[in-house]
Amino acid sequence: MNRSALFLVVFASFALCFFYPVSAQNDTAVQQPRLTIGGYGEAVYQYNFFSDNPNRYSHASDYKDAKGHGRVDLPHAVIMLGYDFGHGWSFGTEIEFEHGGTEAAVEMEAEEFGEFEKEIERGGEVALEQFWLQKRFNGALNIRMGHIVVPVGMTNSNHLPTQFFTVYRPEGENTILPCTWHETGISLWGRTTNWRYEAQLLPALNSRMFNRSGWIHNGSASAYEFRVANHLAGAAQVDYFGVRNLRLSVSGYIGNSFNNDIRTDIYGDSSRYNGVKGTVMVGAFDFAYQTPAVVVRGNFDYGYLSDSYMITRQNLSQNHSASSPYPHEKVGRNALSTGLEVGVNLLPHRTDGKKCFLFAHGEYYDSFIPAANVLDDESTSRTVLSAGVNYYPLAQIAVKAEAGIRMLKEQYNNEPWVAVGITWSGMFKK
Repeated sequence: MNRSALFLVVFASFALCFFYPVSAQNDTAVQQPRLTIGGYGEAVYQYNFFSDNPNRYSHASDYKDAKGHGRVDLPHAVIMLGYDFGHGWSFGTEIEFEHGGTEAAVEMEAEEFGEFEKEIERGGEVALEQFWLQKRFNGALNIRMGHIVVPVGMTNSNHLPTQFFTVYRPEGENTILPCTWHETGISLWGRTTNWRYEAQLLPALNSRMFNRSGWIHNGSASAYEFRVANHLAGAAQVDYFGVRNLRLSVSGYIGNSFNNDIRTDIYGDSSRYNGVKGTVMVGAFDFAYQTPAVVVRGNFDYGYLSDSYMITRQNLSQNHSASSPYPHEKVGRNALSTGLEVGVNLLPHRTDGKKCFLFAHGEYYDSFIPAANVLDDESTSRTVLSAGVNYYPLAQIAVKAEAGIRMLKEQYNNEPWVAVGITWSGMFKK
């Protein structure tokens, strides 16, 4: 059975499940339609005490005493909408504006004798991060179809700004994995007293978008009006809540990434690439222990890419057009990210939602662990240490301040910074 037939069989099976009647008790529980509106957002100022020159790693000694630079940013501004149709059917969507969105216009330039010019006035991204229809049979069985979040790693499952202490999302997972990772696919999920599970069928990643500094981070991106799905992939997550105040989670992903692009005939018939699959495998473990007084979170992610040497050869090939969207970079066989953060609440007995956490955060990650016959780039191996405060005047709002340092191998310059931000996350209407 080919991949298209497999996808159709799975799709049809899920579709039949949608029309299987739910119990009368479930119908009664959801008779009244309900609209939900919410969102989250972040505004940040950061000052970096190091150079922003792109040559600061290749010629590190030239930038040892360079001046720093400051930035203001709107990392994420998100609007969430949901609707409960009743009888087990519901809808959800999440529209995200990253770094302020985009501002583009056509203007008539008086200085250019009235000629029209296209102007990019502000960089950023606008993304439809979620857009799905769901059928609920009971708490332990739900089927969701559409554009969904891929729950691999701690940050993808807990990406609201009130779910981590750092001003920006934790660096490691945000570097080596798509984050927030969202794909169009099918999800089967459910929750019991102590367990939650989710299994997904998705389009696979595209190895031509992989690179040295981000491993598979850009692999879910598509420059086209559609997402190529020559190969399908699977993702899964299991959470355990059986210990009071503790959540334990394991998650993973597997899929072939080679020749999952708009053109498959350029290299697919070449004998040198016969048998190349580019299988991506990611395994992740994370936990969160939370009480009114103490919060501890940690993660460990490890990834493997088969045929990384051959993929590097393809990505560096001169056959790519200069105008192509591909990064033309080598890619590592492995990548890893691990981190731990601890927060102590100075106001543990408040009942009005006010909290003030002093926190410490540490990470180690490497986005480029190459195959044996590929030259290493040690600038991708990084340790991050930071500390700061999160003040919550309300449960939905956090004012953050953080000072930290990114430490690289000794031949490079360390990168200290300070940052402040205000964040919020909540529902306007239920």
